[in-house]
Formats: sequence, structure tokens, C-alpha cells
Amino acid sequence: MTTLITGGAGYIGSITARAIRASGRGVVVLDTLENGHRKAVGDAPFVQGDVADADIVRRTVEEHEVDEVVHFAAYKAVGESMENPGKYFANNVTGSQKLFEALHDAGVNRVVFSSTAAVYGTPARVPVRETDGTDCESVYAETKLMIEKTLGWYARTTDMRSVCLRYFNAAGASDDATLGENWRFSQNLVPHVMKAVLGHATALKVFGNDYPTPDGTGVRDYIHVEDLATAHVAALDYLAKGGEPVTCNVGTGQGTSVLEIIATTERISGKKVPYEIVGRRAGDVSEVYADASLIRGLMGWEPTRHLDDIISSAYAWHSAKPNGHDS
Repeated sequence: MTTLITGGAGYIGSITARAIRASGRGVVVLDTLENGHRKAVGDAPFVQGDVADADIVRRTVEEHEVDEVVHFAAYKAVGESMENPGKYFANNVTGSQKLFEALHDAGVNRVVFSSTAAVYGTPARVPVRETDGTDCESVYAETKLMIEKTLGWYARTTDMRSVCLRYFNAAGASDDATLGENWRFSQNLVPHVMKAVLGHATALKVFGNDYPTPDGTGVRDYIHVEDLATAHVAALDYLAKGGEPVTCNVGTGQGTSVLEIIATTERISGKKVPYEIVGRRAGDVSEVYADASLIRGLMGWEPTRHLDDIISSAYAWHSAKPNGHDS
């Protein structure tokens, strides 16, 4: 069995590709390398190209005898999406639709899609359930929801079946610290904490300490990227066994505050994290974490790593690779 992984040269995609190979499948990675890195692919078969290029998709599917797809390829910078919405609709939504049509034409009907918990917007309650309403607050989130809906219509009108994984805050690096996130491209908290503790940045900005949370700082659901990778494998297995289309949250179900991330980093690294408290950012909510009972019950997936694992793997990766794969 062979899995096509779009965006497989990126942070989450490359670690998931390794997990899929470890499950006994073959893989082929399709990536433009606009944001990904060729070194992250390792010795896996690689095709440089765009998911919107139907000829490349069909040729890749045929040459590598692809059975299923994990679709990561997308732009994901929230701020940029608000400044340049056309770029995001064209790449994320139109590109995905062209990919799905090419897959349908080639007879590939199983897709696992990398979605986001950002589709919920500001949740009315926590933990957030899949049945809660969506309320996108950025163009980026809206493109992900539009792709989910596109897959839903393909499921209703063709034999294509999909699992949409709405994941929360991916963090950490591969267990062996050879794959991870480049903080140069990241908007996530953990890489910026690492940048500060390793002396590659001035004081970390903590946006608000007056939230109604135990320590006043924002609380999020941080999931180890290796656990996120195994969730994709579980979703592939589910579809391969005939599972029906479904959308699932992927998170730990536990919230961690910004100050808890900082304290854990200081304990594991033995160094102080320079930080300063500044005002809240517009649109930030006090706490968001997942109800992940659906994927647990349906696919038997469970996260096995904890906050210490996230921080220790991230610290090892960023210490060794401060410039990512260009180090």
C-alpha cells in the first residue's frame, strides 16, 4: 500500500511521513518546497510539484501506484491570510479541489485531510466538540473549512471517503530530534520560547496575564507532533477498513498555559527564559482545548506523550538545528 503525502517536506508532514512508513506503507511525497525542505523528506520518493497540477498528480499516482492520500499542502499564516486572502483561496481551496478531482479521475478515493481547530473560532465552551458550531475568524481558517466542505460534497457525489483531522496546537520535534519546526517560519509559541531560551531572540512577549485562567495567561491544547502523526496513521487505517467520512478533533484534552510552557522549558533546559508581559492580542481567547473522545472511540488513537516530551524534543531539535534543516 502506498500513501501520497502532499506537503510532506514540511514540519508536520515530514514527521507524519516517517510514521506512515513505520506502519508498513510505502510513501511518496509531493511538495513545492516553497516552505518545506528537501532534507526533511530523507530517502522517501519525492516529486517536486504543486497539488493544483493535475498532470503531476495523475502521473505521481500512476507511477507510484498510490492507494491513499494525506493532504497537508497549504499556506497557514493567519496574518498573511488576512492581508492577502486571494493567495489563500487560490492555493488552499482551489488547489485542493484540483487535487481531489485529479485523485478522483485516477481512482484514488481515500483522503486524510489536515484541518485545524481554528475553524471553531472563539469557542462557547471547553472542551471543544466536533458538534460545536464553526465560526472562522481568519481567511486561513475559512479555507480549511471550505476544504472540509469540498470533501464532504465529494463523499456525497462520488466514492471518495475522507477523514478531516481538526488538530489543536502541534508542538515538539521528532523523537530522535532529526525533524522539527523552523522557528523562522513559525507563529507557534514553543519555537519562540526555544528561540528565547537559546539566546537567539530578545525577551519573549507574553500576550496578557489577566485572563480568567489559573495563572492569568492563555491556555491551549498542545499535542506532540509524533502523536499527531500517529493520528494520521489511525485515520488511514480507518479508511482502509471501510470507515465512513468523519471529522475528528485531535488533541490531548488538557490545557497548558503560556507560563507553564515557560516553567517547563526552564526546568528541562536549566536556563531562564527571558520574557515580558505585554497587552493581550486582539482576538485571543482565554482557553481552548479539545474533546478528542471521537477519534479515541472510532479509531483507537491515544496520545502517549506529555508536555515534558514536547519541550525536551523541541529543545534538542532547536539546539542542534537553530536554522532548521539549513543548519
